[in-house]
Amino acid sequence: MTVNDISIKQIDASCRVPLLVLFGGAAFWLVVSSLLAFVASHTFHMPEKFGDCSWLTYGHVQPAADDALLYGFCIPAGLGVMLWIFARLGQVPFRSALVPVVAAHLWHLGVLVGLVGFIAGDSTGFAWLEFPRGGSALLFFAYLLLGLWALMNFSGRRESGLFPSHWFLLAALFWFPWIYSTANILLVGWPVRGVVQAVIAWWFGSNLVFLWTSLVGIGTAFYFLPKFSARPLQTYFYALFAFWTLLIFGSMRGVPAGAPVPAWLPSLCALNSLLLIGPALALAVIGWKTVAGAAGQECKGGSFCMIKFGFVAFVLSSLMLIAGACPQISRVTQFTWFGVAQTQLQLYGFFTITMFGAIYYILPRVVGIEFAFPKLIRVQHWCAMLGLVILVVSLAVGGLVQGIKLQNPDNTFAGVTNAVLPFLRVSTLGLLFLLIANLLFALNIFAMILAWKWSVARAVFAAVTAPLEKSEVKA
Repeated sequence: MTVNDISIKQIDASCRVPLLVLFGGAAFWLVVSSLLAFVASHTFHMPEKFGDCSWLTYGHVQPAADDALLYGFCIPAGLGVMLWIFARLGQVPFRSALVPVVAAHLWHLGVLVGLVGFIAGDSTGFAWLEFPRGGSALLFFAYLLLGLWALMNFSGRRESGLFPSHWFLLAALFWFPWIYSTANILLVGWPVRGVVQAVIAWWFGSNLVFLWTSLVGIGTAFYFLPKFSARPLQTYFYALFAFWTLLIFGSMRGVPAGAPVPAWLPSLCALNSLLLIGPALALAVIGWKTVAGAAGQECKGGSFCMIKFGFVAFVLSSLMLIAGACPQISRVTQFTWFGVAQTQLQLYGFFTITMFGAIYYILPRVVGIEFAFPKLIRVQHWCAMLGLVILVVSLAVGGLVQGIKLQNPDNTFAGVTNAVLPFLRVSTLGLLFLLIANLLFALNIFAMILAWKWSVARAVFAAVTAPLEKSEVKA
């Protein structure tokens, strides 16, 4: 065993408990999100089923499912992967590992408080910022604690050079507290007046859902794709170009066309969305040149396959977003299910599946235990891909049909809704496959956590009983 191997084992061991808390809670909230989304979709089949229960209506359950996915899974999973990559690239173990454990528990508590408060009716009314003040305060404090601790460990790294993964992940680490605190101050704490509230809410939602997830997901892919393909990340300057253009253009968008604001504002946001074609194409070239023809691992439904699929999903999601910003297309797709399809492709198709691949690679090395059900990983991957394709395609096509019919003044709104219902009902099948995939993922994560806790309990029992056995032998 070399010195480098010992160092890697020490680094992974220092990450063990913080990552188990972050990933274990993320797996739990992912299942909760899928269950809530599946319940919400049933209103398209049996609208009277939950008619007598106000907190199970679509307006309550679907935003709760979205928040559970974003705040419950995406952010803690992204933070866990980010911390591990920082430790590996910096070649230094975690210090004061109790801090991230406390922060992770506070984060999951904040998600619980926020979801319960929101479903009970205590909501801010702003998309992606629905959590009441108690939940938001816990989330912000937990993130601040974890972020400051991550920067402290990052400053003590042995490898001083910065890699492209560092650019994206560090930007994401700073981005969330800025946009989250700004939105909460200006919308909840000391709310601004009038239409400015809507502008800030649109800005916050686009920065969180698109930009933050893009930064973390791309930074993760830039670490793992070269590792799996056994070749360096190609076109360094393309990565630099993609980083800065993504930050500049991706941060100044979100106001939809036709919004009741000065005309230059939605026009500027549409222009910035269209200019995202630059970083999207640059990232596509980077991914293709890094992976194509490489003599690395084969793609058999494992981590490599998941991260490649997630990278392709990001490019497709970006193209959908860019297409939706074109004035000729936005006239049809605005206020339809097309935007929901793009959001699901970004959050689940790109980010969540990328995190699946990263977590499946990280956890066995950190815990020192293989997954209890390795064959289910491939099953989970195919269920996730199938469910995602059914969900996104049905919503996107349904959104286009809805938009085209809304352009005809002779069509009634009820008639347009009835025409879209078959597509929404097909999307339920996609949600069912996603629920199965998420349950399989959680099964593997929880089984590993239980196996690790059992091994710790056995080690503690052996350490306690060892002196007694020695004393009996001497006697």
